[in-house]
Amino acid sequence: MDPELLLGIAARWLHIGSAILLFGGTFCLKFVVGPVLKDQSPQLREAVRGRWMRVVHATIAGLLISGLYNYTKAVPLHRGDGLWHAMVDTKIVLALGVFFIASVLVGRSKGTQKFRDNAVKWTTIALVLGTLIIAMSGIAKVTRTKTFNPAAAANKTPVAE
Repeated sequence: MDPELLLGIAARWLHIGSAILLFGGTFCLKFVVGPVLKDQSPQLREAVRGRWMRVVHATIAGLLISGLYNYTKAVPLHRGDGLWHAMVDTKIVLALGVFFIASVLVGRSKGTQKFRDNAVKWTTIALVLGTLIIAMSGIAKVTRTKTFNPAAAANKTPVAE
């Protein structure tokens, strides 16, 4: 099997798997774990935060690595496709916001304590941004604008957006 195809498949799995873990974990923390932890000991809350921090850092790394690879492979396939660039470039900016929010919510810095003090609000914002990213990903995956030239992409291996 073609090594470039295998790398493209692996990058897609890493990207989608990392996104599922980060978004799904955030959803679970907001609606399931968070309300239960509210009445628990600070030691238990800290233990959950510490374990979630490892997941957050690993998924952000997975998304950055696979996203950079996927983006560099996909850009030549979408020359002149304004809608694709608008969706993908906007979702990258939104993802950086999600990464920031997720990082400060699991962090220990005193400078970002105000985010942790309002974790419910910031978790909600991260989920809204994540939902927008998912919607934009779907649009980018299935739409082609009139200026898109499929002939230019005929000899390219498709990868995840």
